[in-house]
Amino acid sequence: MAPLPALPAALLPGGIRARHVEGVNGLRMHVLEAGRAGDPVLLLLHGFPELAYSWRKVMPALAEAGYHVIAPDQRGYGRTTGWDGAYDGDVGSFRLLNLVRDVMGLLARLGVARVAGVVGHDFGASVAAWAALTRPDIFPRLVLMSAPFTGAPRLAETRTTQEADIHAALAALARPRKHYQWYYSGRSADADMLGAPGGLHAFLRGYYHHKSADWPGNRPHALAGWNAEALADMPTYYIMDLAASMPESVVMPDAATIAACTWLSEAELGVYAGEFARTGFQGALNWYRCRTGAISLGDLEVFAGRQIEVPAAFIAGAQDWGIHQVPGALERMREEACARMGPPVLVEGAGHWVQQERPGEVVAGVLGVV
Repeated sequence: MAPLPALPAALLPGGIRARHVEGVNGLRMHVLEAGRAGDPVLLLLHGFPELAYSWRKVMPALAEAGYHVIAPDQRGYGRTTGWDGAYDGDVGSFRLLNLVRDVMGLLARLGVARVAGVVGHDFGASVAAWAALTRPDIFPRLVLMSAPFTGAPRLAETRTTQEADIHAALAALARPRKHYQWYYSGRSADADMLGAPGGLHAFLRGYYHHKSADWPGNRPHALAGWNAEALADMPTYYIMDLAASMPESVVMPDAATIAACTWLSEAELGVYAGEFARTGFQGALNWYRCRTGAISLGDLEVFAGRQIEVPAAFIAGAQDWGIHQVPGALERMREEACARMGPPVLVEGAGHWVQQERPGEVVAGVLGVV
């Protein structure tokens, strides 16, 4: 089979270029770049279900500010190849410290010894946080977006167990529910989304819409605690109906709403749909399996009690439920996990996809740290 080409230039905004970097921790890594080689590097790490392409609206402005901006398709995504996408395959290769090793390997292949900063969105925020925690010499400044980092896990010997099984409690509600991360860790999720009744393009439109500020039901608030009743306050893209698939859980926008969506055109959505139609979702979903199955836990416990000491910031959409999905996470991030983080920047008019919904505010927030 011929090597997969880079994303065509016609799909990219002016000033962004695409290429592959060979020999990165077993991967042929696809990256988008903007700015000049030799300028200080900003590394941008996407989340789920996204791509390096998700940074397209902020990369040119960051390059104009004097940075060489690098955004890879991470392991399990897009045009990066060399990963195992089978449900019964090498799930452990998706553990967090190996994802950090991926980005370290990318920088090494590019001849970059130290970046100006690392920026991570959604699950990419976990990779960025662990990069800054474990290798502050390489990643001396940090911006987390949309997913608070609560710190290294305690050693098993000092952790307390949950008083009740949250999954049994969710299932026992009058309206039985389940947690999306455990659904994503199951065998059916990949096929459910690829085979969505209305098609993959329409499913992704609904998913992105439902988690954005365009959906008026996104009015998030802090949750009372990690219990079924509190978690059930969240929308169905987080706390799903027990028997539902993710395509059955998202709210589909009407034609007028789609036409009015300026931050994600039908052509842009087509890039996501085309990439996931080719790769499937299982590689990306294996990140969740490492989390819910505690596959990364033993590695991460080595850093128990250690803080992120580099200057850090947190940016998120004010209409994003993701910042509240783990009760108390925002407070623990600032008070325990990060030694040098200011107040969170919550951007009005943005939901979960803040760098696409409000790119100007995100650029300003990033430049305020790096």
